[in-house]
Amino acid sequence: MRPGTVVSLVLRPRTDGKRWTAVRSSAPVLVLVTGRRVAADGTAHISLRSAGTRGGSAEIGVSAKEPDVAGTGGVAFTLVVTVTPYARER
Repeated sequence: MRPGTVVSLVLRPRTDGKRWTAVRSSAPVLVLVTGRRVAADGTAHISLRSAGTRGGSAEIGVSAKEPDVAGTGGVAFTLVVTVTPYARER
């Protein structure tokens, strides 16, 4: 993706009943989570924006857990995003 690009990610609930609970970027300086909403049916709507002019990669991890069980959830979905800056003319 290019700097300044906005991507919408839609994750439906898992068939085993897990719910999406959190989203995290491994490199917020490259890819920033700008919005997160979980609908009543369990579908997660996540907005990501590439920031800056630097290039690099970031992992977006989305955690899930059972809503009726007290326990820690784990990362259930990982997206690797590569930011490629525009070529500069000299």
